[in-house]
Amino acid sequence: VFSKIFSHEALESYLPKIQLVIKDTLRAWSSNPESINVYHETQKLTFRMAIRVLLGFRIPDEELGRLFEVYQQFVENVFSLPVDLPFSGYRRGIRARETLQKGLEKAIQEKLQNTQGKDYADALDILIESGKEHGKELTMQELKDGTLELIFAAYATTASASTSLIMQLLKHPQVLERLREELRSKGILHNGCICEGSLRLDNINGLQYLDCVIKEVLRLFTPISGGYRTVLQTFELDGFQIPKGWSVMYSIRDTHDTAPVFKDVDVFDPDRFGQGRSEDKDGRFHYLPFGGGVRTCLGKHLAKLFLKALAIELASTSRFELATRTFPKITLVPVVHPVDGLKVKFFGLDSNQNEILTGTDAMLGATV
Repeated sequence: VFSKIFSHEALESYLPKIQLVIKDTLRAWSSNPESINVYHETQKLTFRMAIRVLLGFRIPDEELGRLFEVYQQFVENVFSLPVDLPFSGYRRGIRARETLQKGLEKAIQEKLQNTQGKDYADALDILIESGKEHGKELTMQELKDGTLELIFAAYATTASASTSLIMQLLKHPQVLERLREELRSKGILHNGCICEGSLRLDNINGLQYLDCVIKEVLRLFTPISGGYRTVLQTFELDGFQIPKGWSVMYSIRDTHDTAPVFKDVDVFDPDRFGQGRSEDKDGRFHYLPFGGGVRTCLGKHLAKLFLKALAIELASTSRFELATRTFPKITLVPVVHPVDGLKVKFFGLDSNQNEILTGTDAMLGATV
């Protein structure tokens, strides 16, 4: 089922909707006279993307905001110790999950009743149809569980990587300018505007420098530290015997930090993935931001597409600057993110890459 949900055809149909969600979000960030908390806002953005694009729910913005707050409570408490006391994190997580499930059930029922005006098959449509193909009508509980799994997969890690992307573009303006140059050279960006119809999946996948930038963000700031596996066959590693049936964890972050193929591992250098160097091509398991083997992350192509679409919009339609004196420290728990969330001020740009004044600024300017 998931191979269909994240297939080339499915991603092609999601792309215009992803662009729309990102464009609306950046417009809102740019119209805010204050700086924004990027990590918090990208969490909202990825949640909205999951709800609107992956699931096709037509939830009003106000209700979507409430659902996001409930979802955050659920995520914050999902890994709590299972101590069932009235004010425990575990109990709060249970309550949040129940509220969330009610909201999702309402949205699913409305979706099943209202099939008019659909111009693409979203992930939930594919899930439902796959059940029918196998002669099994999915129950409401199965639909709610599948919905929650899709939201969870699209949410925290993508918000983490989106924040890291914005932070690195702030730290390395020359990278942002090279992205703009590539967009211009490929006929995507012209006179400060994204050319209509130019952002198709094949066109985006053909942007080599953009691909290098996203790869480097995911190498240096892999959202999660590692993955768990069960040993299927007893094996030996560095003189130690690991028995069949044991649970083991592999560290993505340590692998990226110690892999001999990467030169100057602490330096943000997208060119390491360019044609001349291709540092990710030397060996099978030196570069694994989405895990490795048969259990590699199924949503990796969607995550990369989202990050590329975000980078293109940032390079094309926004000017942004750090709102604090120094860059914040990074914490690794529960996923990689800046300790203060990364405070950034966004400014809109018109078609000639000039800053757009907010209504208040324009009025102030007129009175001077």
